[in-house]
Amino acid sequence: MKTQNKLYMILLVLAFVISACGGGTSTDTMMEEKPAEEAMEPHDDDAMAEDTMDKASDEAMAEETMSDDTMMEAPAWYGIPLTNVQTGEAFTISELKGKVVLVETMAIWCSNCKKQQGQVKALHGLLGERDDFVSLGLDIDLNENDDSLKSYIDANGFDWHYSVSPAEVSRELSSLYGAQFLNPPSTPMLIIDRKGIAHPLPFGIKSAEDLLNALQPFLDEAM
Repeated sequence: MKTQNKLYMILLVLAFVISACGGGTSTDTMMEEKPAEEAMEPHDDDAMAEDTMDKASDEAMAEETMSDDTMMEAPAWYGIPLTNVQTGEAFTISELKGKVVLVETMAIWCSNCKKQQGQVKALHGLLGERDDFVSLGLDIDLNENDDSLKSYIDANGFDWHYSVSPAEVSRELSSLYGAQFLNPPSTPMLIIDRKGIAHPLPFGIKSAEDLLNALQPFLDEAM
């Protein structure tokens, strides 16, 4: 009887062990299947990441375009009408886009200005006739007018563009390029390139050769 009981107990233990092993196999199978399900998720994440990168790239390009447009926006004074005292014709700096423009702020009474304009006259001799280059003298003295300015340039043989600077032009010159541009004896000058970008030159009288060296890169530059 005892022997039968022992055999019965052994059979029960074996049955329990077999049952436990079978459950472990099911659990292992489920664990093996789970990574396969998770393996699908990175593909969705990659697609979302690509969409995000594409959107960011599009936004960056749009911002760069806006930035370029802002940088190319012309100063307000380019659009203010000026009068050529030699001819009486009105013009604007904007209308000269595509040309290289040399601008000097000056006054009739300024001896340094007269010396500087003598160098501009020599510069014209070095350059010869060019359709893509314009010199402009801007008289910023509020007490001077078209008639007095015309008499001044005729007496000195200065035959390029001269205009009396409107008050709003003078204010913007000072605001954009410094108060020294309203101080004629410091002989302020700037170059406006073919794209309409202004490049202030050093203060003080500049020789014709110095002016030519400063202008040449812009004259050589294509639109």
